Amino acid sequence: MNAIEARIQMLHQYRPELTKPSDLGDFWDRVQLEAAESVRYTRNLVESPFLQAEVYKVVIEGAANTSLHAWYMLPSAQLDQPIPCVVIYHGYTGSKGEPEDHAAWLLMGYAVLAIDVRGQGGETGNGLPQLNGMTKGWITQGILDPETSYYRALAIDGLCAVRCAMDMPEIDPDKVFVFGASQGGGLVLLVSALEPRIRAAIAHIPNMCHMDLGMLQSVSSLSEAAEFVTRFPHFQKEVFQTLSYFDIMNLAHQISLPVHVTVGLKDTTCLPETVFAAYNRIASSRKSLEVHPFMGHSMPVGYYSAGHSFFSQWL
Repeated sequence: MNAIEARIQMLHQYRPELTKPSDLGDFWDRVQLEAAESVRYTRNLVESPFLQAEVYKVVIEGAANTSLHAWYMLPSAQLDQPIPCVVIYHGYTGSKGEPEDHAAWLLMGYAVLAIDVRGQGGETGNGLPQLNGMTKGWITQGILDPETSYYRALAIDGLCAVRCAMDMPEIDPDKVFVFGASQGGGLVLLVSALEPRIRAAIAHIPNMCHMDLGMLQSVSSLSEAAEFVTRFPHFQKEVFQTLSYFDIMNLAHQISLPVHVTVGLKDTTCLPETVFAAYNRIASSRKSLEVHPFMGHSMPVGYYSAGHSFFSQWL
């Protein structure tokens, strides 16, 4: 057995002690009540000079009085029956991009709903109140209480996007898929734990897993939480407690739908230990893991075609 094989074998056995709080289920029951089944949104057709597709600007009512901006796109060759849709979550500080950025999915026959995560690099603002000081970025907003946390709003927004896609008249609600990388991959796993009607999920190099270790060792967005604790060491207990509610490791047992995860063994942003800690506890019997020994924090080669290959099993 070479060093790579030994490393992968060790990671497959990595199951750190869970950090979940005793009221985790009650907390998420309350979140689900706020993320109502009936999502409110508007859609307006826009011109897209570079894309042979129907493109709509969608605005979804998200958490904390925040309007979530999104692209909703339909392939030019639509069938008479409802079609599948891929909901796309972007990485930290990113955005929904431009409509043509999602052309590959359209060419493969999927509709696309790509949202701007609140407050980051797109058009979506952030109405979440801020009750204490923050470090750079968004992760430490409301971090002293899970009820006021940025991650809570993020979860509701992610659920609203999925349920918006399911409500679109052109979409088969039984064939809504979710796709994302890094922060987006973490959101994919989070909404998959909360919304079992999702058909299948792909989480590339996901964040939001084994978050205490991520704070300690990674250079991801969780380094913002580490800096917060460095500035305010008397709040360390509250920070770890809040993060435990959103740690995919503590929610993975609720993921029962088909899910595909990728991980890079050289990733210093989303450490392989954090990804395996969550993946090893996913309950789904239809899960798969793609390990890239020499890949860092980047998307694997051919991720569109590989994504279609995985999703097509569940069409």
